[in-house]
Amino acid sequence: MHFKAIKKNLFFSMFMFCGFLYAQDPIGSETVTVVKPYTPSVSDANKIRETPSRNDSVSLQKKPVQYSIFSVPVASTFTPAKGRATTVERVRPPKVYDNYATLGFGNYSNVLAEFYSNLEIDRSSNFGISLNHNSSQGGIEDVILENKFYDTELNLNYNTRNRDLSWIAEVGGEHQLFNWYGLPEFNSNSDAELLSLDSQQNYYSVYLGSEIELYDSFFDSANAQFRHSGDAYGTAENHFNAEGIFEIEIAEELITTAVGADIVNGKFDEAYDGGAGYDYTFMNFNIKPSLLILRDDLSINLGVNFVYGMDVEASDNSFYIYPAVTASYRLAGDYFTAYAGLDGDLQQNTYYNFYQENPYVSPTLTIRPTDNEYKGYLGAKGKLSNAISYNVRGSYQSQFNKALFKRNYDASTLEGEAYTYGNSFEVVYDDVKTLSFYGELNVDVNTNFRLGINGEFFNYNTDVQASAWNLPTMKASLNADYQITEKWYAGANLFYVGERKDEVRSISLVFDEPVATVDSYFDVNTHVGYRFNDRLSAFVKGANLLNNDYQRWLDYDVQGIQVLAGATYKFDWN
Repeated sequence: MHFKAIKKNLFFSMFMFCGFLYAQDPIGSETVTVVKPYTPSVSDANKIRETPSRNDSVSLQKKPVQYSIFSVPVASTFTPAKGRATTVERVRPPKVYDNYATLGFGNYSNVLAEFYSNLEIDRSSNFGISLNHNSSQGGIEDVILENKFYDTELNLNYNTRNRDLSWIAEVGGEHQLFNWYGLPEFNSNSDAELLSLDSQQNYYSVYLGSEIELYDSFFDSANAQFRHSGDAYGTAENHFNAEGIFEIEIAEELITTAVGADIVNGKFDEAYDGGAGYDYTFMNFNIKPSLLILRDDLSINLGVNFVYGMDVEASDNSFYIYPAVTASYRLAGDYFTAYAGLDGDLQQNTYYNFYQENPYVSPTLTIRPTDNEYKGYLGAKGKLSNAISYNVRGSYQSQFNKALFKRNYDASTLEGEAYTYGNSFEVVYDDVKTLSFYGELNVDVNTNFRLGINGEFFNYNTDVQASAWNLPTMKASLNADYQITEKWYAGANLFYVGERKDEVRSISLVFDEPVATVDSYFDVNTHVGYRFNDRLSAFVKGANLLNNDYQRWLDYDVQGIQVLAGATYKFDWN
Protein backbone atom coordinates (compact mmCIF):
# COMPACT_ATOMS: atom_id res chain seq x y z
CA MET A 1 0.00 0.00 0.00
CA HIS A 2 2.86 2.36 0.78
CA PHE A 3 4.57 1.58 -2.55
CA LYS A 4 1.38 2.30 -4.57
CA ALA A 5 0.95 5.68 -2.88
CA ILE A 6 4.50 6.74 -3.76
CA LYS A 7 4.03 5.66 -7.38
CA LYS A 8 0.78 7.59 -7.71
CA ASN A 9 2.33 10.81 -6.38
CA LEU A 10 5.32 10.59 -8.72
CA PHE A 11 3.04 10.11 -11.70
CA PHE A 12 0.96 13.13 -10.72
CA SER A 13 4.10 15.22 -10.30
CA MET A 14 5.42 14.29 -13.73
CA PHE A 15 2.08 15.17 -15.25
CA MET A 16 2.11 18.60 -13.68
CA PHE A 17 5.75 19.13 -14.67
CA CYS A 18 5.02 18.26 -18.30
CA GLY A 19 2.07 20.58 -18.27
CA PHE A 20 4.32 23.36 -16.96
CA LEU A 21 6.87 22.84 -19.69
CA TYR A 22 4.18 22.88 -22.31
CA ALA A 23 2.85 26.11 -20.95
CA GLN A 24 6.31 27.74 -21.38
CA ASP A 25 6.52 26.72 -24.97
CA PRO A 26 5.98 30.27 -26.22
CA ILE A 27 9.19 31.38 -24.58
CA GLY A 28 11.28 28.72 -26.15
CA SER A 29 10.71 25.28 -27.48
CA GLU A 30 12.99 22.29 -27.05
CA THR A 31 12.39 18.73 -27.93
CA VAL A 32 13.16 16.22 -25.17
CA THR A 33 13.43 12.59 -26.02
CA VAL A 34 12.86 10.16 -23.13
CA VAL A 35 15.05 7.16 -23.57
CA LYS A 36 13.93 5.23 -20.44
CA PRO A 37 11.00 5.96 -18.17
CA TYR A 38 11.66 6.55 -14.43
CA THR A 39 10.91 3.60 -12.21
CA PRO A 40 11.12 4.36 -8.48
CA SER A 41 11.95 1.63 -5.91
CA VAL A 42 12.25 1.24 -2.14
CA SER A 43 15.51 -0.04 -0.72
CA ASP A 44 15.57 -2.67 2.09
CA ALA A 45 16.17 -1.27 5.57
CA ASN A 46 18.78 -2.90 7.83
CA LYS A 47 17.87 -3.36 11.54
CA ILE A 48 20.36 -1.81 13.94
CA ARG A 49 21.75 -4.35 16.40
CA GLU A 50 20.85 -3.77 20.04
CA THR A 51 24.23 -5.02 21.17
CA PRO A 52 26.89 -3.80 18.83
CA SER A 53 29.87 -5.95 18.26
CA ARG A 54 33.08 -4.90 19.90
CA ASN A 55 36.55 -5.29 18.67
CA ASP A 56 38.57 -4.37 21.76
CA SER A 57 42.12 -5.60 22.07
CA VAL A 58 42.12 -4.80 25.77
CA SER A 59 39.35 -7.32 26.68
CA LEU A 60 40.61 -10.49 28.38
CA GLN A 61 39.48 -13.92 27.43
CA LYS A 62 38.21 -16.24 30.23
CA LYS A 63 40.03 -19.51 30.56
CA PRO A 64 37.87 -22.61 30.74
CA VAL A 65 37.79 -24.29 34.16
CA GLN A 66 37.66 -28.05 34.51
CA TYR A 67 36.40 -29.83 37.66
CA SER A 68 37.31 -33.31 38.89
CA ILE A 69 36.54 -35.40 42.03
CA PHE A 70 39.27 -37.15 44.00
CA SER A 71 37.45 -40.02 45.73
CA VAL A 72 38.94 -42.23 48.40
CA PRO A 73 37.12 -45.46 49.39
CA VAL A 74 36.16 -45.76 53.11
CA ALA A 75 35.46 -49.11 54.74
CA SER A 76 32.08 -49.31 56.62
CA THR A 77 30.11 -52.10 58.28
CA PHE A 78 26.93 -50.01 58.87
CA THR A 79 23.74 -51.53 57.54
CA PRO A 80 20.65 -49.29 57.81
CA ALA A 81 17.59 -50.95 59.34
CA LYS A 82 14.21 -50.86 57.71
CA GLY A 83 11.93 -48.08 58.91
CA ARG A 84 9.02 -48.98 61.22
CA ALA A 85 6.06 -46.90 62.39
CA THR A 86 6.11 -45.92 66.07
CA THR A 87 3.50 -47.81 68.09
CA VAL A 88 1.30 -46.02 70.64
CA GLU A 89 0.81 -47.85 73.91
CA ARG A 90 -2.87 -48.61 74.30
CA VAL A 91 -4.36 -47.84 77.71
CA ARG A 92 -6.56 -50.61 78.89
CA PRO A 93 -10.04 -49.22 79.64
CA PRO A 94 -11.25 -49.90 83.17
CA LYS A 95 -13.60 -52.80 83.54
CA VAL A 96 -17.14 -51.72 84.35
CA TYR A 97 -19.13 -54.16 86.46
CA ASP A 98 -22.88 -54.25 86.77
CA ASN A 99 -22.97 -55.13 90.47
CA TYR A 100 -21.18 -54.19 93.65
CA ALA A 101 -21.47 -54.77 97.41
CA THR A 102 -19.98 -52.67 100.22
CA LEU A 103 -19.75 -53.56 103.89
CA GLY A 104 -18.06 -51.61 106.69
CA PHE A 105 -17.90 -51.58 110.49
CA GLY A 106 -16.71 -48.94 112.94
CA ASN A 107 -16.71 -47.77 116.51
CA TYR A 108 -20.02 -46.86 118.17
CA SER A 109 -21.14 -50.13 116.49
CA ASN A 110 -21.56 -48.23 113.24
CA VAL A 111 -22.53 -50.30 110.20
CA LEU A 112 -22.46 -49.27 106.55
CA ALA A 113 -23.90 -51.60 103.91
CA GLU A 114 -24.61 -50.99 100.23
CA PHE A 115 -25.67 -53.29 97.42
CA TYR A 116 -26.44 -52.53 93.80
CA SER A 117 -27.25 -54.84 90.92
CA ASN A 118 -28.06 -54.05 87.31
CA LEU A 119 -29.64 -56.88 85.30
CA GLU A 120 -29.77 -56.56 81.53
CA ILE A 121 -33.11 -57.77 80.20
CA ASP A 122 -32.36 -57.03 76.53
CA ARG A 123 -30.26 -54.57 74.53
CA SER A 124 -32.43 -51.61 75.51
CA SER A 125 -33.89 -52.55 78.92
CA ASN A 126 -32.42 -52.97 82.40
CA PHE A 127 -33.66 -53.85 85.86
CA GLY A 128 -31.87 -52.44 88.92
CA ILE A 129 -31.85 -53.21 92.64
CA SER A 130 -30.22 -51.00 95.28
CA LEU A 131 -30.09 -51.37 99.06
CA ASN A 132 -28.53 -48.82 101.44
CA HIS A 133 -28.16 -49.17 105.19
CA ASN A 134 -26.49 -46.90 107.73
CA SER A 135 -26.85 -47.45 111.47
CA SER A 136 -25.25 -46.85 114.84
CA GLN A 137 -25.92 -48.23 118.31
CA GLY A 138 -25.31 -44.84 119.89
CA GLY A 139 -22.99 -44.46 122.84
CA ILE A 140 -22.77 -40.66 122.97
CA GLU A 141 -21.19 -39.51 126.24
CA ASP A 142 -23.34 -37.96 128.98
CA VAL A 143 -26.61 -38.84 127.22
CA ILE A 144 -29.25 -40.51 129.42
CA LEU A 145 -31.72 -41.63 126.76
CA GLU A 146 -31.20 -44.16 124.01
CA ASN A 147 -29.46 -42.54 120.99
CA LYS A 148 -29.12 -45.26 118.35
CA PHE A 149 -30.39 -44.79 114.79
CA TYR A 150 -31.13 -46.78 111.62
CA ASP A 151 -31.63 -45.66 108.06
CA THR A 152 -32.45 -48.30 105.43
CA GLU A 153 -33.78 -47.87 101.89
CA LEU A 154 -34.63 -50.40 99.18
CA ASN A 155 -35.18 -49.33 95.55
CA LEU A 156 -36.29 -51.34 92.52
CA ASN A 157 -36.20 -49.70 89.11
CA TYR A 158 -36.79 -50.56 85.48
CA ASN A 159 -35.55 -48.46 82.58
CA THR A 160 -35.69 -48.77 78.82
CA ARG A 161 -34.23 -46.67 76.01
CA ASN A 162 -34.75 -46.69 72.26
CA ARG A 163 -34.42 -44.27 69.36
CA ASP A 164 -37.64 -42.43 70.26
CA LEU A 165 -37.73 -42.24 74.06
CA SER A 166 -36.29 -43.24 77.40
CA TRP A 167 -38.46 -44.37 80.28
CA ILE A 168 -37.81 -45.32 83.88
CA ALA A 169 -40.12 -46.59 86.62
CA GLU A 170 -39.22 -47.19 90.25
CA VAL A 171 -40.72 -48.43 93.49
CA GLY A 172 -39.12 -48.38 96.90
CA GLY A 173 -39.43 -48.26 100.64
CA GLU A 174 -37.57 -46.62 103.51
CA HIS A 175 -37.35 -47.22 107.26
CA GLN A 176 -35.71 -44.77 109.65
CA LEU A 177 -35.33 -45.02 113.41
CA PHE A 178 -34.28 -42.14 115.67
CA ASN A 179 -34.47 -41.25 119.36
CA TRP A 180 -35.44 -37.98 121.05
CA TYR A 181 -32.35 -38.03 123.28
CA GLY A 182 -31.68 -34.27 123.42
CA LEU A 183 -32.98 -33.43 126.87
CA PRO A 184 -32.56 -29.79 128.03
CA GLU A 185 -30.22 -29.08 130.92
CA PHE A 186 -33.00 -27.64 133.12
CA ASN A 187 -35.10 -30.84 132.97
CA SER A 188 -36.38 -31.55 136.48
CA ASN A 189 -37.53 -35.12 135.89
CA SER A 190 -35.87 -37.86 137.90
CA ASP A 191 -33.30 -40.14 136.29
CA ALA A 192 -35.47 -43.16 137.03
CA GLU A 193 -38.37 -41.63 135.08
CA LEU A 194 -36.14 -40.70 132.16
CA LEU A 195 -34.48 -44.10 132.04
CA SER A 196 -37.89 -45.75 131.73
CA LEU A 197 -38.82 -43.44 128.85
CA ASP A 198 -39.06 -44.98 125.37
CA SER A 199 -37.67 -42.14 123.24
CA GLN A 200 -37.78 -44.06 119.97
CA GLN A 201 -39.47 -42.78 116.81
CA ASN A 202 -39.92 -44.84 113.63
CA TYR A 203 -40.55 -43.35 110.19
CA TYR A 204 -41.92 -45.38 107.30
CA SER A 205 -42.14 -44.44 103.66
CA VAL A 206 -43.07 -46.19 100.39
CA TYR A 207 -43.03 -44.56 96.98
CA LEU A 208 -43.80 -45.18 93.33
CA GLY A 209 -42.54 -43.00 90.48
CA SER A 210 -41.96 -42.79 86.77
CA GLU A 211 -40.21 -40.51 84.29
CA ILE A 212 -40.31 -40.39 80.49
CA GLU A 213 -38.33 -38.36 77.94
CA LEU A 214 -39.20 -38.11 74.24
CA TYR A 215 -36.50 -37.17 71.72
CA ASP A 216 -38.40 -36.00 68.63
CA SER A 217 -41.63 -34.54 69.96
CA PHE A 218 -43.02 -31.24 71.18
CA PHE A 219 -43.86 -33.18 74.35
CA ASP A 220 -40.35 -33.12 75.87
CA SER A 221 -40.62 -34.98 79.19
CA ALA A 222 -42.85 -35.84 82.13
CA ASN A 223 -42.40 -37.21 85.65
CA ALA A 224 -44.68 -38.24 88.48
CA GLN A 225 -44.24 -39.64 91.98
CA PHE A 226 -46.50 -40.80 94.78
CA ARG A 227 -45.18 -41.25 98.33
CA HIS A 228 -46.92 -42.50 101.48
CA SER A 229 -45.23 -41.63 104.77
CA GLY A 230 -46.03 -42.40 108.38
CA ASP A 231 -44.57 -42.85 111.83
CA ALA A 232 -45.06 -44.84 115.03
CA TYR A 233 -47.53 -42.26 116.38
CA GLY A 234 -50.24 -42.76 113.80
CA THR A 235 -49.20 -39.94 111.47
CA ALA A 236 -50.02 -40.65 107.82
CA GLU A 237 -49.31 -38.55 104.73
CA ASN A 238 -49.91 -38.98 100.99
CA HIS A 239 -47.98 -36.79 98.60
CA PHE A 240 -48.38 -36.74 94.80
CA ASN A 241 -46.58 -34.46 92.38
CA ALA A 242 -46.32 -34.50 88.58
CA GLU A 243 -44.93 -32.25 85.87
CA GLY A 244 -44.94 -32.22 82.08
CA ILE A 245 -42.78 -30.08 79.79
CA PHE A 246 -43.73 -29.03 76.26
CA GLU A 247 -41.32 -27.39 73.81
CA ILE A 248 -42.16 -25.62 70.54
CA GLU A 249 -39.70 -23.80 68.26
CA ILE A 250 -41.16 -20.75 66.47
CA ALA A 251 -39.00 -18.49 64.25
CA GLU A 252 -35.83 -20.05 65.69
CA GLU A 253 -36.97 -19.23 69.24
CA LEU A 254 -37.71 -21.95 71.80
CA ILE A 255 -40.97 -21.71 73.75
CA THR A 256 -41.19 -24.03 76.77
CA THR A 257 -44.26 -24.63 78.89
CA ALA A 258 -44.22 -26.58 82.16
CA VAL A 259 -47.51 -27.83 83.64
CA GLY A 260 -47.54 -29.34 87.10
CA ALA A 261 -49.61 -30.46 90.08
CA ASP A 262 -48.58 -30.93 93.72
CA ILE A 263 -51.08 -32.47 96.15
CA VAL A 264 -50.51 -33.41 99.79
CA ASN A 265 -52.97 -34.93 102.25
CA GLY A 266 -52.21 -36.05 105.77
CA LYS A 267 -53.30 -36.48 109.38
CA PHE A 268 -51.61 -36.17 112.77
CA ASP A 269 -53.16 -38.33 115.49
CA GLU A 270 -51.36 -36.42 118.24
CA ALA A 271 -52.61 -32.99 119.32
CA TYR A 272 -51.68 -30.57 122.09
CA ASP A 273 -55.22 -30.32 123.39
CA GLY A 274 -55.78 -34.09 123.45
CA GLY A 275 -58.26 -33.86 120.59
CA ALA A 276 -58.77 -36.07 117.59
CA GLY A 277 -55.74 -34.82 115.72
CA TYR A 278 -55.20 -32.56 112.77
CA ASP A 279 -56.02 -33.09 109.07
CA TYR A 280 -54.55 -31.14 106.17
CA THR A 281 -55.00 -31.13 102.39
CA PHE A 282 -53.30 -28.72 99.99
CA MET A 283 -53.45 -28.68 96.20
CA ASN A 284 -51.17 -26.59 94.01
CA PHE A 285 -51.53 -26.38 90.21
CA ASN A 286 -49.15 -24.39 88.06
CA ILE A 287 -48.35 -23.51 84.46
CA LYS A 288 -45.06 -21.82 83.55
CA PRO A 289 -44.51 -20.67 79.95
CA SER A 290 -41.10 -19.28 78.99
CA LEU A 291 -39.29 -17.97 75.92
CA LEU A 292 -35.60 -18.73 75.37
CA ILE A 293 -33.65 -16.11 73.39
CA LEU A 294 -30.11 -16.89 72.21
CA ARG A 295 -28.02 -14.14 70.59
CA ASP A 296 -24.31 -14.93 70.24
CA ASP A 297 -22.99 -14.64 73.82
CA LEU A 298 -26.34 -13.52 75.27
CA SER A 299 -28.91 -15.93 76.70
CA ILE A 300 -32.26 -14.75 78.07
CA ASN A 301 -35.12 -16.87 79.40
CA LEU A 302 -38.33 -14.86 79.84
CA GLY A 303 -41.07 -16.64 81.75
CA VAL A 304 -43.87 -16.33 84.24
CA ASN A 305 -45.20 -18.86 86.75
CA PHE A 306 -48.95 -19.01 87.35
CA VAL A 307 -49.95 -21.00 90.47
CA TYR A 308 -53.37 -21.78 91.87
CA GLY A 309 -53.27 -22.96 95.48
CA MET A 310 -56.09 -24.60 97.43
CA ASP A 311 -56.39 -25.19 101.17
CA VAL A 312 -59.13 -27.81 101.07
CA GLU A 313 -59.67 -28.11 104.84
CA ALA A 314 -60.05 -24.34 105.29
CA SER A 315 -61.89 -23.85 101.95
CA ASP A 316 -59.39 -21.16 101.02
CA ASN A 317 -58.12 -20.65 97.46
CA SER A 318 -55.47 -18.24 96.19
CA PHE A 319 -53.95 -17.33 92.84
CA TYR A 320 -50.25 -16.40 92.56
CA ILE A 321 -48.12 -14.92 89.79
CA TYR A 322 -44.33 -15.32 90.07
CA PRO A 323 -41.53 -14.10 87.82
CA ALA A 324 -39.31 -16.64 86.07
CA VAL A 325 -36.58 -14.67 84.33
CA THR A 326 -32.91 -15.60 83.89
CA ALA A 327 -30.16 -14.05 81.77
CA SER A 328 -26.45 -14.61 81.16
CA TYR A 329 -23.85 -12.85 79.01
CA ARG A 330 -20.36 -14.02 78.17
CA LEU A 331 -18.20 -10.92 78.42
CA ALA A 332 -14.83 -12.64 78.05
CA GLY A 333 -15.54 -16.07 76.63
CA ASP A 334 -15.20 -18.83 79.21
CA TYR A 335 -13.28 -16.55 81.57
CA PHE A 336 -16.12 -14.26 82.66
CA THR A 337 -19.88 -14.76 82.35
CA ALA A 338 -22.32 -12.47 84.11
CA TYR A 339 -25.73 -13.87 85.05
CA ALA A 340 -28.86 -12.74 86.86
CA GLY A 341 -32.32 -14.00 87.64
CA LEU A 342 -35.63 -13.33 89.32
CA ASP A 343 -37.98 -16.20 90.22
CA GLY A 344 -40.53 -17.43 92.74
CA ASP A 345 -42.84 -20.35 93.51
CA LEU A 346 -45.39 -21.76 95.92
CA GLN A 347 -43.46 -24.41 97.87
CA GLN A 348 -45.40 -27.42 99.11
CA ASN A 349 -44.20 -28.40 102.58
CA THR A 350 -44.65 -32.01 103.72
CA TYR A 351 -44.12 -34.01 106.88
CA TYR A 352 -41.67 -36.26 105.00
CA ASN A 353 -39.46 -33.31 104.01
CA PHE A 354 -39.51 -31.96 107.56
CA TYR A 355 -38.32 -35.13 109.25
CA GLN A 356 -35.71 -35.69 106.55
CA GLU A 357 -34.19 -32.35 107.47
CA ASN A 358 -34.76 -32.67 111.22
CA PRO A 359 -35.63 -36.20 112.43
CA TYR A 360 -36.29 -34.93 115.97
CA VAL A 361 -39.54 -33.11 115.18
CA SER A 362 -42.63 -33.98 117.19
CA PRO A 363 -45.61 -35.68 115.48
CA THR A 364 -47.75 -32.62 116.20
CA LEU A 365 -46.71 -30.31 113.37
CA THR A 366 -48.70 -27.76 111.43
CA ILE A 367 -48.36 -28.15 107.65
CA ARG A 368 -48.86 -25.27 105.22
CA PRO A 369 -47.16 -24.14 101.98
CA THR A 370 -44.48 -21.44 101.81
CA ASP A 371 -45.01 -18.50 99.46
CA ASN A 372 -41.59 -17.79 97.94
CA GLU A 373 -42.63 -14.36 96.70
CA TYR A 374 -39.43 -13.69 94.79
CA LYS A 375 -35.70 -14.33 94.78
CA GLY A 376 -33.39 -12.03 92.86
CA TYR A 377 -29.75 -12.84 92.30
CA LEU A 378 -26.78 -11.43 90.42
CA GLY A 379 -23.47 -13.20 89.90
CA ALA A 380 -20.50 -14.04 87.74
CA LYS A 381 -18.78 -17.28 86.87
CA GLY A 382 -15.96 -18.41 84.65
CA LYS A 383 -12.37 -19.59 84.63
CA LEU A 384 -9.21 -17.97 85.94
CA SER A 385 -7.22 -20.55 83.97
CA ASN A 386 -7.77 -23.95 82.42
CA ALA A 387 -7.46 -25.48 85.90
CA ILE A 388 -9.30 -22.92 88.07
CA SER A 389 -13.01 -22.02 87.88
CA TYR A 390 -15.05 -19.72 90.08
CA ASN A 391 -18.63 -18.67 90.85
CA VAL A 392 -19.74 -15.70 92.95
CA ARG A 393 -23.33 -14.63 93.60
CA GLY A 394 -25.37 -12.26 95.69
CA SER A 395 -29.11 -12.77 96.28
CA TYR A 396 -32.10 -11.35 98.11
CA GLN A 397 -35.20 -13.45 98.87
CA SER A 398 -38.65 -12.67 100.25
CA GLN A 399 -40.70 -15.54 101.73
CA PHE A 400 -44.10 -15.67 103.40
CA ASN A 401 -44.86 -18.51 105.83
CA LYS A 402 -41.30 -19.81 105.80
CA ALA A 403 -40.99 -22.94 107.96
CA LEU A 404 -38.59 -22.66 110.93
CA PHE A 405 -37.63 -25.39 113.42
CA LYS A 406 -37.89 -24.38 117.07
CA ARG A 407 -37.74 -26.23 120.38
CA ASN A 408 -41.18 -27.69 121.12
CA TYR A 409 -42.18 -26.59 124.62
CA ASP A 410 -45.90 -26.59 123.88
CA ALA A 411 -45.84 -30.39 123.59
CA SER A 412 -45.40 -30.56 127.37
CA THR A 413 -49.19 -30.55 127.64
CA LEU A 414 -49.11 -34.14 126.36
CA GLU A 415 -47.84 -35.75 129.54
CA GLY A 416 -46.00 -39.03 129.34
CA GLU A 417 -45.13 -38.93 125.64
CA ALA A 418 -41.48 -39.42 124.71
CA TYR A 419 -41.20 -36.10 122.88
CA THR A 420 -42.82 -33.92 125.60
CA TYR A 421 -39.73 -33.34 127.77
CA GLY A 422 -38.40 -30.37 125.84
CA ASN A 423 -36.51 -32.80 123.58
CA SER A 424 -38.40 -32.32 120.29
CA PHE A 425 -38.90 -29.57 117.73
CA GLU A 426 -41.94 -27.93 116.26
CA VAL A 427 -42.40 -25.96 113.04
CA VAL A 428 -43.35 -22.28 113.18
CA TYR A 429 -44.01 -20.01 110.22
CA ASP A 430 -42.92 -16.44 109.68
CA ASP A 431 -42.27 -13.92 106.92
CA VAL A 432 -38.50 -13.87 106.35
CA LYS A 433 -36.26 -11.69 104.19
CA THR A 434 -32.85 -13.23 103.43
CA LEU A 435 -29.73 -11.54 102.07
CA SER A 436 -26.92 -13.92 101.11
CA PHE A 437 -23.52 -13.92 99.40
CA TYR A 438 -22.04 -17.05 97.89
CA GLY A 439 -18.58 -17.88 96.52
CA GLU A 440 -17.14 -21.04 95.01
CA LEU A 441 -13.67 -21.99 93.71
CA ASN A 442 -12.73 -25.27 92.01
CA VAL A 443 -9.14 -26.24 91.24
CA ASP A 444 -8.01 -29.15 89.09
CA VAL A 445 -4.38 -29.29 90.18
CA ASN A 446 -3.82 -32.20 87.81
CA THR A 447 -5.70 -35.23 86.58
CA ASN A 448 -5.20 -36.91 89.96
CA PHE A 449 -5.93 -34.08 92.39
CA ARG A 450 -9.09 -31.95 92.53
CA LEU A 451 -10.02 -29.37 95.12
CA GLY A 452 -13.23 -27.42 95.72
CA ILE A 453 -14.12 -24.80 98.30
CA ASN A 454 -17.29 -22.76 98.80
CA GLY A 455 -18.85 -20.50 101.38
CA GLU A 456 -22.10 -18.58 101.91
CA PHE A 457 -23.06 -15.80 104.33
CA PHE A 458 -26.64 -15.10 105.45
CA ASN A 459 -28.50 -12.22 107.02
CA TYR A 460 -32.13 -12.75 108.09
CA ASN A 461 -34.96 -10.36 108.89
CA THR A 462 -38.04 -11.89 110.53
CA ASP A 463 -41.49 -10.39 111.05
CA VAL A 464 -42.93 -12.06 114.18
CA GLN A 465 -40.37 -14.51 115.52
CA ALA A 466 -37.49 -13.22 117.63
CA SER A 467 -34.99 -14.84 115.27
CA ALA A 468 -34.75 -17.06 112.21
CA TRP A 469 -34.65 -20.19 114.32
CA ASN A 470 -31.88 -22.71 113.58
CA LEU A 471 -30.77 -21.03 110.37
CA PRO A 472 -26.96 -20.56 110.27
CA THR A 473 -25.28 -17.23 109.62
CA MET A 474 -22.58 -18.92 107.53
CA LYS A 475 -21.82 -22.21 105.79
CA ALA A 476 -18.54 -23.29 104.22
CA SER A 477 -17.07 -26.54 102.96
CA LEU A 478 -13.93 -27.92 101.34
CA ASN A 479 -13.79 -31.11 99.26
CA ALA A 480 -10.67 -32.80 97.95
CA ASP A 481 -10.04 -36.00 95.98
CA TYR A 482 -6.55 -37.34 95.36
CA GLN A 483 -5.55 -40.37 93.29
CA ILE A 484 -2.23 -41.05 95.03
CA THR A 485 -1.13 -43.98 92.86
CA GLU A 486 -2.85 -46.45 90.60
CA LYS A 487 -3.83 -48.41 93.71
CA TRP A 488 -4.15 -45.78 96.46
CA TYR A 489 -6.73 -42.99 96.63
CA ALA A 490 -7.86 -40.53 99.30
CA GLY A 491 -10.33 -37.76 99.93
CA ALA A 492 -11.43 -35.22 102.50
CA ASN A 493 -14.54 -33.25 103.36
CA LEU A 494 -14.31 -30.32 105.75
CA PHE A 495 -17.33 -28.20 106.59
CA TYR A 496 -18.13 -25.30 108.87
CA VAL A 497 -21.57 -24.20 110.10
CA GLY A 498 -21.99 -20.86 111.84
CA GLU A 499 -24.02 -19.91 114.86
CA ARG A 500 -27.76 -20.53 115.04
CA LYS A 501 -30.49 -19.32 117.37
CA ASP A 502 -33.08 -21.31 119.28
CA GLU A 503 -35.51 -20.75 122.11
CA VAL A 504 -34.76 -21.74 125.69
CA ARG A 505 -37.75 -21.65 128.02
CA SER A 506 -38.36 -23.12 131.40
CA ILE A 507 -41.54 -25.13 131.53
CA SER A 508 -42.38 -23.64 134.91
CA LEU A 509 -41.73 -20.10 133.66
CA VAL A 510 -43.76 -19.98 130.51
CA PHE A 511 -43.32 -16.21 130.09
CA ASP A 512 -39.54 -16.36 130.18
CA GLU A 513 -38.46 -16.88 126.55
CA PRO A 514 -34.78 -16.02 126.12
CA VAL A 515 -32.94 -16.76 122.89
CA ALA A 516 -30.13 -19.31 123.06
CA THR A 517 -27.15 -19.43 120.73
CA VAL A 518 -26.12 -22.77 119.33
CA ASP A 519 -22.38 -22.61 118.81
CA SER A 520 -20.79 -22.94 115.40
CA TYR A 521 -18.90 -26.11 114.61
CA PHE A 522 -16.16 -27.40 112.34
CA ASP A 523 -16.05 -31.03 111.21
CA VAL A 524 -13.34 -32.98 109.38
CA ASN A 525 -14.13 -36.17 107.47
CA THR A 526 -11.62 -38.17 105.41
CA HIS A 527 -11.32 -41.48 103.62
CA VAL A 528 -8.45 -43.60 102.28
CA GLY A 529 -8.77 -46.58 99.95
CA TYR A 530 -6.69 -49.24 98.25
CA ARG A 531 -7.63 -51.17 95.11
CA PHE A 532 -6.30 -54.71 95.09
CA ASN A 533 -7.62 -55.26 91.57
CA ASP A 534 -10.55 -54.26 89.36
CA ARG A 535 -12.96 -56.12 91.63
CA LEU A 536 -11.82 -55.72 95.23
CA SER A 537 -10.95 -52.57 97.16
CA ALA A 538 -10.67 -51.69 100.86
CA PHE A 539 -11.31 -48.35 102.56
CA VAL A 540 -11.10 -46.55 105.90
CA LYS A 541 -13.37 -43.60 106.69
CA GLY A 542 -13.04 -41.11 109.52
CA ALA A 543 -15.59 -38.58 110.80
CA ASN A 544 -15.32 -35.76 113.35
CA LEU A 545 -11.59 -36.35 113.47
CA LEU A 546 -11.06 -33.26 115.63
CA ASN A 547 -13.34 -34.86 118.26
CA ASN A 548 -15.36 -31.65 118.57
CA ASP A 549 -18.24 -31.83 121.04
CA TYR A 550 -20.72 -29.83 118.98
CA GLN A 551 -24.49 -29.84 118.55
CA ARG A 552 -26.28 -30.05 115.22
CA TRP A 553 -29.52 -29.16 117.02
CA LEU A 554 -29.88 -27.65 120.48
CA ASP A 555 -28.96 -30.25 123.18
CA TYR A 556 -28.35 -32.93 120.55
CA ASP A 557 -24.68 -33.82 120.93
CA VAL A 558 -22.93 -35.79 118.22
CA GLN A 559 -20.60 -38.76 118.41
CA GLY A 560 -16.88 -38.15 118.87
CA ILE A 561 -14.17 -39.51 116.60
CA GLN A 562 -15.68 -42.12 114.30
CA VAL A 563 -13.59 -44.62 112.32
CA LEU A 564 -15.10 -47.14 109.94
CA ALA A 565 -13.30 -49.74 107.81
CA GLY A 566 -14.73 -51.91 105.08
CA ALA A 567 -14.42 -53.32 101.57
CA THR A 568 -16.16 -53.08 98.22
CA TYR A 569 -16.46 -55.96 95.77
CA LYS A 570 -17.58 -55.58 92.14
CA PHE A 571 -18.82 -58.47 90.06
CA ASP A 572 -20.95 -59.67 87.17
CA TRP A 573 -23.51 -62.43 87.41
CA ASN A 574 -22.35 -64.19 84.26
